[in-house]
Parts: sequence; C-alpha cells; structure tokens
Amino acid sequence: MKLVSSDPRKWKGMDLALALELSTSEVSDSLARCRYSRLLSADPQRFSVRGHALRKLLVHGVPYIFAAHPEPHGRGIVTGASAPPLSQTFGPEPAYVWPAASGEVWGTIVEPLYAGAPAAAKRDNRLHELLALVDALRLGRPRERAVASRLLKEYIPLSPA
Repeated sequence: MKLVSSDPRKWKGMDLALALELSTSEVSDSLARCRYSRLLSADPQRFSVRGHALRKLLVHGVPYIFAAHPEPHGRGIVTGASAPPLSQTFGPEPAYVWPAASGEVWGTIVEPLYAGAPAAAKRDNRLHELLALVDALRLGRPRERAVASRLLKEYIPLSPA
C-alpha cells in the first residue's frame, strides 16, 4: 500500500522499512513474496505494483486472510468507514479505530494489519486512506465493502507491468 500511496521510484528497502515501522528484513521478505505472487513486477530494480492483481487480492482475499473482529471500545486513530475517504459517505460515527494512546477518537477497536500501521499512517495521509479502505473490506459490511472496492479502482491504477 505504501508503494501505491506515493511514487514507488523513490523507495529503497531501508527507506520503506523506516516509513512503515518495519525491519528491513520484513520489508525485503515482503517484497520478495509480492514479486513471487506477481503483485510486483519481477524486476528487482523496480517497485512496479500490478494494480489489477493487488485490487483483486484486496477485494477478494483480504477479508478472509486478515479478517477483522471488532473489539470493545478504546481510544485510537480512525479507520474503515470512519476515516477519509469513506467518512464522506458514511460519516464518522460510529467510529472504528486502531488502538493508539495518541489517538483522539473513542470507538470500536479494529486491530491494524500490522503493529506499525497507525504510526506510518499518521505520517502519510494517502497511506492512511488506503489502509482505511482495506479495513472497510476487512470488516465485511456489504455497503462499505462496495464503496471501498469502487474507490480502490481510483486509488490503485492499472499498471502495464
């Protein structure tokens, strides 16, 4: 998602690790898995995301692979339909949040895809929006999933790779 949220040509593995709050080995392993599964171009010198494949994985796979089970209320950072761009359609309440002591919203807790996601999203609004769309897919409510799926077509362009 980070590669989609900004120009992928400017990234190196170490820079991605810092931006995403991950170790360099986690990023390296993830990039290798993405190339193997054809989500990224095979060229190790490029981070060219295959948009069509990524959208299919997000819409059809993520709800099962990373199913979200909302937990009791807590303080955190908005996600899912409570965050932009979906909050424009659904409104901010009732709020879904990633747990974070620095969060300003009280709502139903949704565990993020990985522990560093809230911190990375706070530094990159576009990444936050993409992760919120993924969480809307993970939560599985039909109307929110439909709108998130449609918006992902705008956020993740098709690529020639």
